[in-house]
Amino acid sequence: MLISSEIESGASGSTARSNAELSRLAQENCFTFGAEFLPGVVTRAEGMYLWTASGQKVMDWTSGQMSCLLGHGHAEIVKTVTESARSLDHLYSGMISPPVIDLATALVNQLPRGLDKAMFLSTGGESNECAIRLAKLFTGRFEMVGLAASWHGSTSGAQGVQYNAGRKSCGPLMPGMHMLPSPDAYRAVFRNPDGSHDWKTELDYGWSMIDKASCGSLAAVIVEPVQSSGGMIPLPPGYMRALKAHCEQRNMLLIVDEAQTAMGRSGDLFAINHADNGGVVPDILTMSKTLGNGLPLSAVVTSNHIAQHARENGFMFYTTHANDPLPAAVGLKTLQIVLRDDAALLHHARRMGHQLHAGLHDIMSRYACIGYIRGRCLMLGVEIVKDRREGTTADIEVGKRISAKAMELGLSAMISAKSYFSGCIRIAPPIIISDEEMQWGLRTFEKALELTEGSGRIRENGLQTPL
Repeated sequence: MLISSEIESGASGSTARSNAELSRLAQENCFTFGAEFLPGVVTRAEGMYLWTASGQKVMDWTSGQMSCLLGHGHAEIVKTVTESARSLDHLYSGMISPPVIDLATALVNQLPRGLDKAMFLSTGGESNECAIRLAKLFTGRFEMVGLAASWHGSTSGAQGVQYNAGRKSCGPLMPGMHMLPSPDAYRAVFRNPDGSHDWKTELDYGWSMIDKASCGSLAAVIVEPVQSSGGMIPLPPGYMRALKAHCEQRNMLLIVDEAQTAMGRSGDLFAINHADNGGVVPDILTMSKTLGNGLPLSAVVTSNHIAQHARENGFMFYTTHANDPLPAAVGLKTLQIVLRDDAALLHHARRMGHQLHAGLHDIMSRYACIGYIRGRCLMLGVEIVKDRREGTTADIEVGKRISAKAMELGLSAMISAKSYFSGCIRIAPPIIISDEEMQWGLRTFEKALELTEGSGRIRENGLQTPL
């Protein structure tokens, strides 16, 4: 039990307490949710960096939970939070406020026709749960289709359209959940005669299996433009259009989840704008993470037709923080910053993405444990394998050691350390990262590889250097 002095010190006094003391309190009183806490207790975050209770400075190469698009503690966002907390923080869900109206207006003005009305919630899982229920109501059907290696949240509906350990030991999922193969070119089973990924045959085969399994009540497909948790797998050029065609053949809706790709992270304001997607406009678009720059804010955007049908047919998705003004004000400020600095910021993000991609490929030439590098702009994944010259077998343990060593050296580069996600180190720094910070991060990442047993350093003669 905490003594009164510990209670009184609280968060404001956390920097004065040792990392060991804080870690002990965390172990005694905090509930874990699927992963162990990292050793360093973070007491401060600013810009590109985190500081732990032991005084270590760490570059954040994952933008928190892939969310802090503009970095931690952005001055304009801090000011918005402060002013909103003072003047308009939380309301009854049925009430509407200027920040919500203004954010909805700003968003739909930036989105293509057919994405006309928005509502706001707290998390990506919540927004996807809402989108799934909206699709079921509109179509009058209940079967949902997702992509293997996707992540859409931890609510019951979202869990059903993804493969991960969160599905285990919690009883049956919602009925009518189906899965398409992940379009992973690196480990693809379907290949063209030249060895390239035959994603079209793969997709057609997946649908043929779903058609056989379906009870005739297919409602919608949900997909990420870049499968982040699955290892930063971008949808191949033309895939979104082919997926939309399959939906239209079956009178299904298309839901696109832009939790991580929206607001410039993927090089476009929204990933659905990318040329590879062929101008496809989803029936429902969800956003979270980057929209609130790390604060709990998500959005569901759909057409006038679907919104009107929902209104007329009693659609209800009440939650405590639906359309809350404070997070909406933060989302509006984030969007305003991105739009205000649009040309410069998106150009910078693309340039930094090219620099990151080139730097990682240079490192790859010296380490056999790097099997593949993929992604888009400032969303890149590094596949860690036993030895790329011998195959594509993942080596999650080596990946964990590389990630841990990077953290020791002051670089937060997290790994999808579950077997169903293949062991890919995901890199998604804030898009404000500078040239100097990028180069430091690349040097530190290579140093982590150099100091990790099993990384497979390649000498100039092509032989592997033992560690």
